[in-house]
Amino acid sequence: MAAAASSQQQPVLTYWDRNPPFAAVALAQHANLALQHAADPKATNKTTATLKFPSGEELVGVPIIVKFLTRLGAQNGSNLYGPTPLSACQVDQWIETSLQLVSGQQFEALCGRLSDYLSLRSFFVGYDVTAADMAIWGQLQACPLWKKVRQSPSAAHLARWFDHISNLPACAAAVEDLSPSKKREAAAAADTAAGKGGGDVGSFDVGLPNAQMGKVVTRFPPEPSGYLHIGHAKAALLNQHFANIYQGKLLVRFDDTNPTKEKDEFVENIIKDMQTLGLQYETITYTSDYFPQMLDLGERLIKAGVLYADDTPVDQMREERMHGIESKRRNRSVEETLAMFKEMQAGSEEGLKNCLRFKLDMQAGNKALRDPVAFRCNLQHHWRTAHKYKVYPTYDFACPFVDSLEGVTHALRTSEYKDREAQYYWILEQQQKVWPGLPHVHIWDYSRLNFVYTVLSKRKLTWFVQTNRVDGWDDPRMPTVQGIFRRGLQVEALREFILSQGASKNVTYQEWDKIWTINKKLIDPVCPRHTAVVDAGKVLLTLEGAPSSPESSSIAKHKKNAASGSKTLLKLDRVWLDQADGQEVKEGEEVTLMDWGNAIIKVGFRCRF
Repeated sequence: MAAAASSQQQPVLTYWDRNPPFAAVALAQHANLALQHAADPKATNKTTATLKFPSGEELVGVPIIVKFLTRLGAQNGSNLYGPTPLSACQVDQWIETSLQLVSGQQFEALCGRLSDYLSLRSFFVGYDVTAADMAIWGQLQACPLWKKVRQSPSAAHLARWFDHISNLPACAAAVEDLSPSKKREAAAAADTAAGKGGGDVGSFDVGLPNAQMGKVVTRFPPEPSGYLHIGHAKAALLNQHFANIYQGKLLVRFDDTNPTKEKDEFVENIIKDMQTLGLQYETITYTSDYFPQMLDLGERLIKAGVLYADDTPVDQMREERMHGIESKRRNRSVEETLAMFKEMQAGSEEGLKNCLRFKLDMQAGNKALRDPVAFRCNLQHHWRTAHKYKVYPTYDFACPFVDSLEGVTHALRTSEYKDREAQYYWILEQQQKVWPGLPHVHIWDYSRLNFVYTVLSKRKLTWFVQTNRVDGWDDPRMPTVQGIFRRGLQVEALREFILSQGASKNVTYQEWDKIWTINKKLIDPVCPRHTAVVDAGKVLLTLEGAPSSPESSSIAKHKKNAASGSKTLLKLDRVWLDQADGQEVKEGEEVTLMDWGNAIIKVGFRCRF
């Protein structure tokens, strides 16, 4: 299996593609060993990484495979066991410890202990990288919970060490080679090139217009007026997915043009949610960064005759737009509109009565084209610019300009905005006429994510929070990112669910069962088992032949995952049952008491054990 050995003589490492053996592959690269590896297409969450030899012999489990590769590497001059027999024993001990690093209740506490151990150390054993570092790094890399735990102050030293090991060429190459998300993206890219979708990943063969490899720029533009919900998560992950497919980049831009609704709290929690989602973006910007340019752009459009100042009352304006009636101010002169725009910027009494509107087409069948508002006054404190501005651009005005100015090539939006595409393109065209050099932006729409019996309107979710119907934006009943993760959803489950939807334009209503089924597949192999009885209506079961005083024994929290630890099982001649179970049992029936034995039901719920 040395680097020069023929492929026919080499063993093959097989594994479940959702639990890659990062440590083994990284260690082989570091030790200059040629290791063949491949995901087993028939593998399940119960499959263990296995090194299969031509002789038919096998090594099962990452720890023993890592030990084998370390010993093999020593023959090639690699010394990943350290310089002494003591260090070799310490390395073996850490390799065994690494097996405990799986998602579960003890994970964060174990990470804390490892972090304390590393407080004055750069490596787990000695003064250089050993197989101990590779083994622990590989387990953390494969554990979805690590992304969350590493943010904790108690894991600061472990996170510092992890980043250092991750930057080793061998480890970086292993992540690139084995990462499940990267493999799914590569598969999606291959399917797109072939003009198809495939497997559990929905089709992304959307044919983005004029998309060039390496030049596609997408953007995720959240409004900081609430927390992200699962629909926003879909938008964020799809934009990142398309950027990855075309080897481009994703921008994040906060659309902060409405100071009435926006708060620092929302910005901070949106950034937190993006980190939780693992969103990989180029940079974060704010629409408010471009307020000076947009005020300048407004003046240019007024001089071009595209904008006019209108003091029509809001209700009347809404009624006129509904019936296609032109405003009496529509033919205001350029000079008068420029003067009024100055009054608006000053926040004067007369200026506050006005807004700026596009002179588009009041007879258009598409009502989004009936002279939409471009600028309006607002005297409230802006979370970022304070009281510097009294007038703000609308989303309709700002979005096409900032998209183009930042170099966005493709704006992905949900199909609910389909009627506004013509407006977007018209406004961008007018802006390009007075602001030379603004590039074109292509819009691609996809279906909004809907769930049965679920509200995803930010306005309605805000009502639930403000009226104390829920405990906050992170209430487990809320469809927010923080709410569903607090309820137990794993990031990988959300990613898999979103990618399974593809970029379809067909509007559907999803059942929550599907996403929780995906989640169960991820946590079932590692989640500890506990027992509880509902207090209301509980039923007493008396056992004959059982101990009259409590006897205890230790059993595994998870029969198939020893790393989950153990729990205490108490045995006594009195046992509580749930009311539902009590109603099911019948006289003479034999029932099983888990981790204990069988019992036969007698009258009055006395059992012979």
